[in-house]
Amino acid sequence: MSVLVDAETKVLVQGITGHQGTVHTRNMRAFGAQVVAGATPGKGGQSVEGVPVFNSVEEAVRNTGANATCIFVPAPFAKDAFLESVDAGIRLAVIVTEHIPFHDMLTMYHYGRSKGARIIGPNCPGIAAPGKSKVGIIPNVVFRPGRVGVVSRSGTLTYEIVNGIKERGLGQSTCLGLGGDPVVGTSFVDALPLFEKDPDTDLVVLVGEIGGTAEEDAAEFIGHHFTKPVVAYVAGRSAPPGKRMGHAGAIIARGKGTAESKLTALQAVGAHVAKFPYEIPALVEQYLPKPSGR
Repeated sequence: MSVLVDAETKVLVQGITGHQGTVHTRNMRAFGAQVVAGATPGKGGQSVEGVPVFNSVEEAVRNTGANATCIFVPAPFAKDAFLESVDAGIRLAVIVTEHIPFHDMLTMYHYGRSKGARIIGPNCPGIAAPGKSKVGIIPNVVFRPGRVGVVSRSGTLTYEIVNGIKERGLGQSTCLGLGGDPVVGTSFVDALPLFEKDPDTDLVVLVGEIGGTAEEDAAEFIGHHFTKPVVAYVAGRSAPPGKRMGHAGAIIARGKGTAESKLTALQAVGAHVAKFPYEIPALVEQYLPKPSGR
């Protein structure tokens, strides 16, 4: 098994005819994902990387059975693209798009929840299950199949850490990039139960950053409901208060949201904390449960 996507996931790409949509369609297919359709209004009947393009999401779903979407639509139109996908019956949307207006995302979040649809993102690298499927832009070369789950707010840190795990001779079950905006569709607390239930995940690497309370909320959940080992890293220990560092959600305000407060909360519930990203692979190897009989 894996988290949210598997070999049977049928992926639609909204905005497939744009440069980013085309490039990442090629990469998703090379990873092994079933990219079955694209949707760009007015471009129906074309083919991109061997994938048929339709004028609407409804038409794409009706003809191909797509059940997940990867959205590359520009920010002013991302809300309409997502709402269209939900109305067409899709229940997993990875939104790569950056700079989606705050109020648009609030509408998307609540509409998706009301219809039972899950958003990954926005402003995120997506999700990958090595050997099974990928929806998003995470580089193919950093993965190998294994039993380590990764859930992260940072895109580039995700790539570095996943690659380090691979170079240690280990592999990943599922890697989930949540995105770094103030409002995201899936939080740590939403993601951790999925990894808890996944029989192919033995340990989870949690990658946080300054700003907000997502990591403290995750620590509370871990303390009460999560039984698997957790290796944690929080970026931004040297960030000055009140200054945004990288992501719109990475702002320390009024003494809250600091890296130290987050790390302290995670340590208090038994997470194994790394001070630097390069320490994570060794901690993973140390605390990853060994198969019985070894």
